[in-house]
Amino acid sequence: MDYEKDFDERNINKVNPRTAKKTVFATGIGNAMEWFDFGLYSYLAVILGQNFFSSVENDQLKTIFTFATFAIAFLLRPVGGIIFGMIGDKFGRKVVLTTTIIMMAFSTLLIGLLPTYDQIGVWAPILLLLGRVLQGFSTGGEYAGAMVYVAESSPDKTRNTLGSGLEIGTLSGYIAASVLSGLLFFFLNDEQMTTWGWRIPFILGLFLGIFGFYLRRKLEESPVYENEIATQPKRDNIGLFTIVRYYYKDIIVCFVAVAFFNCTNYMVTSYMPSYLQQIIKLDSTTVSVLITLVMAFMIPLALTFGRVADRIGEKKVFLIGLIGTAIFSTVAFSLFQSSSLILIVLGIFILGFFLSTYEGTMPGSLPTMFYTHIRYRTLAVTFNVSVSLFGGTTPLIASSLVAKTGDPLSPAYYLAAMSVVGVIVISLLHVSTAGKSLKGSYPNVQSDEAHDYYTNHPNEALWWANDKHK
Repeated sequence: MDYEKDFDERNINKVNPRTAKKTVFATGIGNAMEWFDFGLYSYLAVILGQNFFSSVENDQLKTIFTFATFAIAFLLRPVGGIIFGMIGDKFGRKVVLTTTIIMMAFSTLLIGLLPTYDQIGVWAPILLLLGRVLQGFSTGGEYAGAMVYVAESSPDKTRNTLGSGLEIGTLSGYIAASVLSGLLFFFLNDEQMTTWGWRIPFILGLFLGIFGFYLRRKLEESPVYENEIATQPKRDNIGLFTIVRYYYKDIIVCFVAVAFFNCTNYMVTSYMPSYLQQIIKLDSTTVSVLITLVMAFMIPLALTFGRVADRIGEKKVFLIGLIGTAIFSTVAFSLFQSSSLILIVLGIFILGFFLSTYEGTMPGSLPTMFYTHIRYRTLAVTFNVSVSLFGGTTPLIASSLVAKTGDPLSPAYYLAAMSVVGVIVISLLHVSTAGKSLKGSYPNVQSDEAHDYYTNHPNEALWWANDKHK
């Protein structure tokens, strides 16, 4: 299955930086929608447990069941990745992105309107699970599609910088969930929050989805995808097993990278609020303020690490995050056990700092691991299988480890172990792609000088083009 292109200077993509930034904003809204929902679920996990698992007497078990529902929904993400990935590779990236954001908005609204266990009994947690399953299915095509679209629409020299903008959407959605939850906890008493207050943010999520849909409808198809259709109009219908056969090394690197990224991500964003409330005994308002500050702190950090990755290569930035997390995760969780709020804040900031290295590099780097004609589906499936196994299960594993061992540091050991595996795989198998054209694609440039350079250096213009699978 050879894959080769002949050089044609007319197919070098001239990208307007302003248009690329608009693309990042429109696609980042979907990330904000996704993490607004995830953030709400995390902040309101205790209340959701009381409403949908009220038959369970133990409060810690209620939280575990709530996070189990959170984790089970991730099983549908690979299915969504397969279906939406095939659609995205065959019919374009835009059609998927406009579909998934509406599905995510609807599932968020659905959770906000559900009756509780006291009202309809066992059907309440079943319907909650169905809402989460719909969210997981749509997310299976959402985030991978957003990464692919931005990577294919960005100048090669600033791909990581612009890609980090997707994580700004992620962090912004989580901050919005944190602020809204904090305001509700502040203005409503416990009874009001438990009976009806928790529904408000889920219902408001619908408007964020509608706004994102409006922006995405105005997007053009990515120039790399259009170039692919123009230069390779008759493409073979390549199956997943064939893709695995030829690209297994790239898939392994992507799988492991997604695993350590999302293990750290969900530990900080999804599990930490419940951990600080139940184990450290901080009040919910304080937790909301702390997490919001950390998320705000991570926004400039993610942008900075994106710029650094474009200059020195994403591999070095990956390793900074991995080695730092392996060493300092236990330190961070040890600080949580202190009675000092300042030290607790420092612990959260430590985890947030190293998570920012992934936030700044993953969106721009993961799509570069695969060729255009298989990029969407391969990334979507690999990403979502890894997230399902190591991302969505992280809050469940962490809460179960603490409950079973009684050791409040046990989540840190899990983080460290994942980071060590990441160091080994990235060190041995990954090759930096920062500043280079996407595999099999003509370069994306933002200046006439760069266009002229590649015209005069055709061998550099398609550095990944001749795919011989040696």
